[in-house]
Amino acid sequence: MKTTFKFSALAATLMVAVFVIYPTSTFAAEPGWYPKVVDYNFVEPYAVIPTRDDVVIIDSRPMKRRFANGHIPGAISIPDSQFNKMAATALPKDKSMVLIFYCGGEKCMLSHKSAFKAEKLGYTNIQVYAAGYPEWKAKGRFGSVSASYVKKVIDTQKATVVDVRPMKRRYAKGHVPGAISMPTSQFDKMVDVLPADKKSPLLFYCGGMKCPLSPKSALKAKALGYTNIMLFQGGYPEWKMAYGEGAMGNEPFEMAKAGAIEAGPDGDTITVASFNAILKDKPDSVHFYDVRDATEYAKGSIPGAVNLPVEDIEAKMDTLPTDKPIVFVCSTGARSGEAYDIVKMLKEDMKVYFLDATITYHGEGKYDLAQN
Repeated sequence: MKTTFKFSALAATLMVAVFVIYPTSTFAAEPGWYPKVVDYNFVEPYAVIPTRDDVVIIDSRPMKRRFANGHIPGAISIPDSQFNKMAATALPKDKSMVLIFYCGGEKCMLSHKSAFKAEKLGYTNIQVYAAGYPEWKAKGRFGSVSASYVKKVIDTQKATVVDVRPMKRRYAKGHVPGAISMPTSQFDKMVDVLPADKKSPLLFYCGGMKCPLSPKSALKAKALGYTNIMLFQGGYPEWKMAYGEGAMGNEPFEMAKAGAIEAGPDGDTITVASFNAILKDKPDSVHFYDVRDATEYAKGSIPGAVNLPVEDIEAKMDTLPTDKPIVFVCSTGARSGEAYDIVKMLKEDMKVYFLDATITYHGEGKYDLAQN
């Protein structure tokens, strides 16, 4: 009997070691917790902007009262009370994809409940970030808000809303009402547009979940000493979906042609049809520059594109070739448009264009392209 007891105790200990995962965590499991629990160090590499394609981070808290007022950037809202209604459309079809559920901290059971429900649906790579949003904020990370929160901020004028997309190519054609334009590439030159009080609430947005401009500007503001910073990572696309077109500028539209390149309405973009045709039939007739960060570029780009992050363009202007037109690309059209603006501001006569489209890169020169 003694030997049997020792074996059973050892087996129970091993079961806990196998099924309960606490990477560098210091808290103990509560009754009813999902067995696979992870900590901030596990979540951080997944909770990035642009959002990764191999993970879905799910906020299990109530949407209007919690998620809308602050959540981990890039997370989607599936309140546990609505899980059964929303799971089929909100969760990925790939049952092996990493799912990370979180809610309001170690005393909140919503994420654990949702994790068990996802497991019953056949998902096999489920984790629960038990410390959740409270720890995320305690680590000094930015929270993201939803369109309903932004509207409330605008109506009450309780924050400065900052659009960090290119001014002419994006902001002038539609922006959140009341937002000021402060393109990320011009941030250091435009700091005077921010409020003098470093405690004043700031809310940065750009072109959606794949656009890293808003967190970049937020980090710049934090470095200046601002202490109350939020992101609206859904950005203008989410605003339009919720409230329709925002305020707009009055830039005229004029069709233009430039050699083999068919330009868009303002003469600054290359049409998708022209881009595809050139890439297929005459790739050597233009210079393609991918202006995303080097880490993004390394994961995939269009064939033949040279990496030149938008932040480096001004310093490397003299190295840009002039023998053929230049076409800038990124992932949403925001940074490529900004690259165009920078070049035209410094060398107006250069033949440059940008692709105003959403590109999803798959590596090995493969990509999907959709007109914005």
